[in-house]
Amino acid sequence: MEEVLLISRFITRSLILLSLWFLCFPPGVVCDTGNVSASSNSSSKPKVINIGALFTLNSVLGEAAKPAIQAAVDDVNSDPTILNGVQLKLLISDTNCSGFIGTMEALQLMESDVVVAIGPQSSGISHVISHVVNELHVPLLSFGATDPTLSSMQYPYFLRTTPSDHFQMYAIADIVDYYGWREVIAIFVDDDYGRSGISVLGDALAKKRAKISYKAAFSPGDTESKINDLLVEVNLMESRVYVVHVNPDTGLNIFSVAKALNMMGSGYVWIATDWLPSYLDSKDAVDSNTMNILQGVIALRHYTPDTDLKKSFMSKWNNLKYKGSAGHAGFNSYALYAYDSVWLAAHALDVFLNEGGNLSFSYDPKLHDTNGSMLHLASLRVFNGGEQLLQTLLRMNFTGVSGQIQFDPDKHLVHPAYDVLNIVGTGTRRIGYWSNYSHLSVVPPETLYTKPPNISIGSQHFYSVIWPGDTTSTPRGWVFPNNGQPLRIAVPNRVGYKEFASKDKSPQGVRGYCIDVFEAAISLLPYAVPRTYMLYGDGKRNPSYNELVSRVAQNVYDAAVGDITIVTNRTKIVDFTQPYMESGLVVVALVKEAKSNPWAFLKPFTAEMWFVTALFFLFVGAVVWILEHRINSEFRGPPRRQLITVCWLGFVMTVYGCC
Repeated sequence: MEEVLLISRFITRSLILLSLWFLCFPPGVVCDTGNVSASSNSSSKPKVINIGALFTLNSVLGEAAKPAIQAAVDDVNSDPTILNGVQLKLLISDTNCSGFIGTMEALQLMESDVVVAIGPQSSGISHVISHVVNELHVPLLSFGATDPTLSSMQYPYFLRTTPSDHFQMYAIADIVDYYGWREVIAIFVDDDYGRSGISVLGDALAKKRAKISYKAAFSPGDTESKINDLLVEVNLMESRVYVVHVNPDTGLNIFSVAKALNMMGSGYVWIATDWLPSYLDSKDAVDSNTMNILQGVIALRHYTPDTDLKKSFMSKWNNLKYKGSAGHAGFNSYALYAYDSVWLAAHALDVFLNEGGNLSFSYDPKLHDTNGSMLHLASLRVFNGGEQLLQTLLRMNFTGVSGQIQFDPDKHLVHPAYDVLNIVGTGTRRIGYWSNYSHLSVVPPETLYTKPPNISIGSQHFYSVIWPGDTTSTPRGWVFPNNGQPLRIAVPNRVGYKEFASKDKSPQGVRGYCIDVFEAAISLLPYAVPRTYMLYGDGKRNPSYNELVSRVAQNVYDAAVGDITIVTNRTKIVDFTQPYMESGLVVVALVKEAKSNPWAFLKPFTAEMWFVTALFFLFVGAVVWILEHRINSEFRGPPRRQLITVCWLGFVMTVYGCC
């Protein structure tokens, strides 16, 4: 019994000690991280901070971003004015342009307790990884994911350090409106990046009273044969304005196939998003065949001011380039945004630590390994200071190599702007700029920020463009489709007033004054208009003109020609031409042709009027004679002479008095 009692007391004391241990050190807090030990003083700063980088290394953007990120980390670690000696440790993971691999790489990267992740450049992968960083409270700074939908509240820890495609699509809409085009065809890659961008383009064009007439989507892995079939289809359509929104690694296939189909000649318009300048800038020397394919294309490139900081970075880039340590391609604008992403993280971490932020992690009870699972979800820990660091990132404001780094309330970079380029010869020429502040201009955007914004039509300017086919004349932007039907022109078949429009036995099928006016207008156009006249009504009773107008509005007919009165209720559903004949109250009078007569001026004088005129002459003459004959010898003499004087004076006084 004594042995049992001793054992019982021993177990009781052991349980009490264990309870005290767990009360002092809860299991969710005891963590040994690569950044800072939980047992150390929370006010002390770590010596090393892990930051991650997620992007596709073997890509146009990735090959430019990797050396830029590495150079930024080296610059931060060698700068004594930031982080006070704390070193950044860069952990790079290759997403290999795959959402699945990107997710796995993100989970492995988070096991290293990174406090900030930079990348990825893919919008599709960003959607997936954003769910991971949301759960673990790790801010994700993307220098290349431009999908506008990533800015939604669904991804609070996603922060874009490059302009969103939202602004790029509005820039394209302004260009389309500037040249007077009303329809475009969108050619895009069928993924999150392509679909979301084109969706915004449709909204932007609608505000300009334009539209996307056709959306030509293709899969990222489609062969040239499928792309050929797609372009053959769009070439049969009316619009000749094409907006190409694809990936830089495969986008040139579109233009090479278009060249083979003779779609890069006169009359065509090609507008490429920033993927094309990114590809061209990444190459030290683009071969002449590629440049020949792209002649006349308009492209947008991120605008970055030519500051001393940017020039210094470019000089450093050129020195890095020939060392061969990075194995990267040439420079493009995404390298600037990747470089600034590291500095953004460094500035935010510096403020975060100075404000007493703690780089600690804790286990999430929702993340646990199931039986037989090899994912090791239990090794993932939540960054306790993630929310505080995110708010610190959002209030940062400094000048980087890409320009001003500051975020607006919607988490967009302030002052988004683009260079508008025209590809000619062996390179590109800038024809203007687009900024969210004043839209189209030939003046650098930073010079406009000091002036009131002006987006009026008169303030929008571009330099001249050399279009496909080596012409400076702005293309019309559309043609009659090769597979299109002739215009269906309705003509009212009336019972009366057939002089306006009526049935005819000629090949045209109709005749009349309205038909003649319409044909005269058609003949002035510089292109052919296939058309077919279709009689509306049976000719036994007058058709309803309201119903005829409704048929045009319902697209039963393409247009109507006839004596159709412009009234208010009809203008609400269809558009009318300018009136070519006025209607209203008129007086109809018979017109007879009169023969010419030299004495026609005497016709208004009747016999009565001649009699009154003669009496008036005599009356005037008599009055003058009475007043003058007593004192004037000229009024004396024989009665015959005095009578002649009276008549003469009457005539003279009357005529001269009227004059």
